[in-house]
Amino acid sequence: MLAVEKINVQFLGRVLFKDLSFTINAKDRVCFAGPNGAGKSTLMKIIVGLATPDSGKINKAKYIEVGYLPQEGIHLEGTSLFNEVETAFEDAVALQEKLDAASEKLGTLDPTSAEYADALEVFGEMQMHLENHDVSKMKPRIEKVLTGLGFEPSDFTRDVGEFSGGWQMRIALAKLLLREPAVLLLDEPTNHLDIDSQLWLENYITGYNGAVVIISHDRAFLDTIVKRTLAFEVGQVNEYHGNYSFYIKESEARREQLQREYDNQQREIEKTESFIRRFRAKSTKAAQVQSRIKALDKLVRLQPPQSVEKGMALRFPQPERAGQIAVELTGAKKAYGEHVIFQDFDFRLERGEKIAIVGANGAGKSTFSRLLSGADPLTAGERKTGHKVSISHFAQDHADSLNPAKTVLQTVEEGAAREVASNLRTLLGCFLFRGDDVFKLVSVLSGGERSRLSLAKMLLRPANLLILDEPTNHLDMQSQAVLQEAIMAYQGAIVIVSHNREFLDPIAEKVLEFYPDGRAPRTFLGNLSDFIDKKHQEESLAARTAPASTANTSATEPASGGKRKEQRKLEGQIRQQRANVLKPLNAKLEIVETSIATGETRKAEIETAMADPEFFKNKEAATATAAEYRTIASAIEKAYSDWSEVSDEIEQLEAGFAAKLGDP
Repeated sequence: MLAVEKINVQFLGRVLFKDLSFTINAKDRVCFAGPNGAGKSTLMKIIVGLATPDSGKINKAKYIEVGYLPQEGIHLEGTSLFNEVETAFEDAVALQEKLDAASEKLGTLDPTSAEYADALEVFGEMQMHLENHDVSKMKPRIEKVLTGLGFEPSDFTRDVGEFSGGWQMRIALAKLLLREPAVLLLDEPTNHLDIDSQLWLENYITGYNGAVVIISHDRAFLDTIVKRTLAFEVGQVNEYHGNYSFYIKESEARREQLQREYDNQQREIEKTESFIRRFRAKSTKAAQVQSRIKALDKLVRLQPPQSVEKGMALRFPQPERAGQIAVELTGAKKAYGEHVIFQDFDFRLERGEKIAIVGANGAGKSTFSRLLSGADPLTAGERKTGHKVSISHFAQDHADSLNPAKTVLQTVEEGAAREVASNLRTLLGCFLFRGDDVFKLVSVLSGGERSRLSLAKMLLRPANLLILDEPTNHLDMQSQAVLQEAIMAYQGAIVIVSHNREFLDPIAEKVLEFYPDGRAPRTFLGNLSDFIDKKHQEESLAARTAPASTANTSATEPASGGKRKEQRKLEGQIRQQRANVLKPLNAKLEIVETSIATGETRKAEIETAMADPEFFKNKEAATATAAEYRTIASAIEKAYSDWSEVSDEIEQLEAGFAAKLGDP
């Protein structure tokens, strides 16, 4: 459907891609994986035509539309939310207008004339194209996507210019999903999504009819969606037929195999060279020496596998021991005019506790983090901090307060703890500032770079309460792992606003959920995955106790007024049922795919060994290995059969649930 052919790109003398080639097929679910700066976003821009490679080309059929969601930089204004999103169907609307005009013209022509026949043919072609868009379902489809991405019906008439940057990206994503391009390119689509919208997007992409290519640093999101991974590793791009976790496991296995092959060849080379050195002067061994010299000259020497950059160790300055209570709110209320965020809320954070804050965007998570830090005042109630409590707060807008005239290194030197001051450059590497990057002025940094620098600066100061608002948004997987390890070793209390499940699960002991309707926040024991499971259980219980009339309501008919919330609730129940039914099947499919990959790897190893004439000299070993080969081949064949059966079952169930939800 789309082919990348021999793309070459150099940037500031560094090779990003060399003769890069791969294809994207219909309904592919592909992930671009690798560290920041490896060229993933650049490649997306090349595919969509926003950047030009040094050489190579992108081949696609004319009818293939490619849609692209960038990381940031979108700003819309001047029209209502609904009207803006409706422009996703502007081709269909224009076609409908042409069709109406053609229909009127047909009514004025003589049915026996040649002009009528020509007009009728054009009318038929336009009608066929319009059927693919199905304009009659535009309004419910728009409402469904906007609601799924977290917009309220009251938002539909608001000017798009009133929405913040994160919501602007959601608007762009909504338009893209409604356009339904054949190839969907998404660069960090979950950065601005809350947990409910993220889960909705996972379900939507799973059932999407086109191909989807994703860049994301949310491992749980990738593992749910992706079936194929293109890994950008140390100047190379390698392909893995599995999700992100499969890629991590398989890449290590490949690296170990390549290392063994390289080590074996080096030992053989050393033995041969030793023989040549030992017998070069002996005339009786001259023929053998020359034979070995020629063999070495013809040998295709293996290159050692590229080493993976080791994660740097980051350790926060351990804080002074504080009192048992870190911070406490009593009868807390926060409101902006008549808009109440929460009220009559009691909250207590104790020494060493690690809490995750989740909830819909606009529910008050960032507001709460500012209240805890003391940056914002309460409208009513009382806030108290404990004995010897020192607070460090990373807010999403902290990057704006950095001095643009200072370098990266100078910025973190300010106020850095004595125990880390001598190792600042190494620590900056954990936040992706490497080499000469530390001498860049703040004024030339991108928004993501300034955010990382602000986070690094804050974390290098000793504190016994850390409040972090979306700390992983601009970090790659490796940097996330470094930060995660440091937080787990940290002895102070931590409050983290995030929806990154893979990052939060080993850290969080409690989850505090905020609601956009002013209800008091709710506490759940356990990590983020436990919280999601608990919410699913509650939704399932609600579905089982719902009146039969509600369960029988058509999910495809657009609701209005008070019924809209009921419809959304029903759709949520159906999606939950789908998740419960498909989860074990998807797990089974992943096991089968892993089995196939392991079997194919071992089969290839045996085939390589059997190609060596020396293999059959040990008859006993050769017989045993041949028997193993037959067993593996049989197991692979059965695994492929199992894979086909499970895949068909999943596809049938997906189709059934899509029909219930009225998905296009």
